[in-house]
Amino acid sequence: MIGQMLLKGKEKTTYKEDSTKEKPLRSVVKSLSWRTIGTLDTILISWLITGKLDLAFSIGGIELVTKMVLYFFHERVWNSIKWGK
Repeated sequence: MIGQMLLKGKEKTTYKEDSTKEKPLRSVVKSLSWRTIGTLDTILISWLITGKLDLAFSIGGIELVTKMVLYFFHERVWNSIKWGK
């Protein structure tokens, strides 16, 4: 780890790296992968509470769409904030 810190400024890369911004497509892919995990969790919890698989899938489907949209805009706002970068 210390070696990496010492060599950080001395290594040459063949690509331009911009670690301060993410492209919108990256936010879309991240939201899809996260929502897949989150929706499976919601479906499982809904099924355990209601005992009805069809109701659990209905709840999961609605939650999937609304949370992806909210996450995308949440990511874009945070990407514009310089704090912590």
